Amino acid sequence: MTEGLGDPVPGGGWRGWAALLAGALGERPGGVELVNLARSGALAAELAERQLPVARDLGPRFASLVVGANDTLRAAFAIERVAAALDRAHGALSADGAVVLTACLPDPGRMLGLPAPLARPLARRMRAVNTVVHAVSARYQGVHLHLAEHPWVAERACWSVDRLHPSERGHRLLARGFHAALAAAGLPVGTPPALTLDGPPPTRAGSARWMATRGTRWVADRCTDLLPGLLGLALQECRHGLTGSGRLLDAAADHATRTALAALDGADGSDHRPGSPQAPGRTDAPGRTDAPGRADAPDSPGGPDDARPGKTTATAKRAATMTG
Repeated sequence: MTEGLGDPVPGGGWRGWAALLAGALGERPGGVELVNLARSGALAAELAERQLPVARDLGPRFASLVVGANDTLRAAFAIERVAAALDRAHGALSADGAVVLTACLPDPGRMLGLPAPLARPLARRMRAVNTVVHAVSARYQGVHLHLAEHPWVAERACWSVDRLHPSERGHRLLARGFHAALAAAGLPVGTPPALTLDGPPPTRAGSARWMATRGTRWVADRCTDLLPGLLGLALQECRHGLTGSGRLLDAAADHATRTALAALDGADGSDHRPGSPQAPGRTDAPGRTDAPGRADAPDSPGGPDDARPGKTTATAKRAATMTG
């Protein structure tokens, strides 16, 4: 998503929401340099191990940490590994003084239109990842976008032919969502990214071409990794559905998520349990989000030299480094 898939540029390559947002930050248009470290298919652990050190060396003013959906599409999915990687990356970037952007992501099973026995396990995994993202963002007082709950997520025109990455319109809406969240948090932003499209929207013919070329390879890759395990999960889903005990699967997933968050709590003593001061989705610092699309701003944003979350003097030129 952050690499820009779904938003092609003339001559090849991708643009995406990160580039659109970077162009709308700072005191003047184009005044913020974008370094896009994102890689298609990257997992949370890969981000923490490979992209994070490079991002930290750049001393960014803004950094995006949008990751986790790829983890749900792997047979070896483990929420505790995702949680540890997100916590490590968010904590390090925040400690460096970066304003860290996060987002909860829509359910890939629903986006792909999978049958219920296949979609439910993926939805359970995505719910776990989103719960962790909420909690980690609250812990480090990041700027969070409730993407999974935005109305435009349900619009087919907002998604590219693969149904997993935004179309140009979707990327523009995503950039505007982050722009609004940053502005509400009292951070300096310019004019919101435009919604006027540069290219045509996705078509059915385009979807068919993608599936006949790149799509078949993508499906084959997932068949050798996710599909065998997912079929097992689907059989388990059907058995529990016949006995009316599907709630046990939900309870097991919730328990695994709580255990993963508890492991993070043990590292610094903070509390991510519902109802606690640092529960998912709530923080009393700039960037706080209590509802989709809403963030409370501080009483006085102050000038460019104010000491506030995200302030950094590591580099003279501010860099928006998108890491996930």
